[in-house]
Amino acid sequence: MNALRTPDERFATLPGFPFAPHYLDGPGGLRMHYLDEGARDAPVALCLHGQPTWSYLYRKMIPAFLAAGLRVVAPDFFGFGRSDKPEEEAVYTFDFHRVSVVGLIEALDLRRVTLVCQDWGGLIGLTIPMDMALRFERLLVMNTSLATGDFPLPEGFLAWRAFSNSKPDMDIAALMKRAVPSLSDVEAEAYAAPYPDARYKSGVRRFPNLVPDRADAGGAALARRARDFWSNGWSGKSFMAIGMQDPVLGPPAMRMLHTIIRNCPPPLELPDAGHFVQEAGALIVERAMVSFAA
Repeated sequence: MNALRTPDERFATLPGFPFAPHYLDGPGGLRMHYLDEGARDAPVALCLHGQPTWSYLYRKMIPAFLAAGLRVVAPDFFGFGRSDKPEEEAVYTFDFHRVSVVGLIEALDLRRVTLVCQDWGGLIGLTIPMDMALRFERLLVMNTSLATGDFPLPEGFLAWRAFSNSKPDMDIAALMKRAVPSLSDVEAEAYAAPYPDARYKSGVRRFPNLVPDRADAGGAALARRARDFWSNGWSGKSFMAIGMQDPVLGPPAMRMLHTIIRNCPPPLELPDAGHFVQEAGALIVERAMVSFAA
């Protein structure tokens, strides 16, 4: 498999990101990167990012999870962050990404897991606990969805997909700066660090076109099974945070998801936060931990 590996020097001076890299060999000889912070015998916060971000997205939440006594594992999907990046877009499928995350969970034998997910981290991550139920205890879900293929995709997402498809060499730093105005220039550039040029962005380009938009699309059947699991089979604790300024997967999508997740308490609504709600940082973690303890 032809794959690119971002040079390490591009990650040498990222602001607010002192975490050591860890690697796992995946399918086809690919190398997956993940962060692994905290005591190995502690309950786990498994933090899954979306598009076009990577584990850098969780830099403000990781210290709060550690302060709460959790171990934090935050992988980069293939095609993102410090993980290898196949050049051929056809490599990236829903199952390819899901299998890689399942493989990481099994390889690290993660247990007592809190699934922490947003965007594609939820589209994929929410389909995993139903097949590994004994490993998962809690859910912290932010600005995402279950794409089951049997209802229309949100207009905001369709607009995002069209925009993404029109930008094969997307300016990720500029996008993040627009989406999160409080970001410094160096933070915005850190989001773009994994992608020296357009060749490295195959995974970024592919993700929006993988969202199941019909009943027989890849991942749609899994999402329908997951919908039933979260409605009827989930017995763990849940917490939802919503970035209210998100035009893609904002309040309408999240309120629909809220009706699906069994016994999910009223969400934390962040009036000034957008799609990349993790930038709100410790507040979300602190409120979630209080809710879990109640």
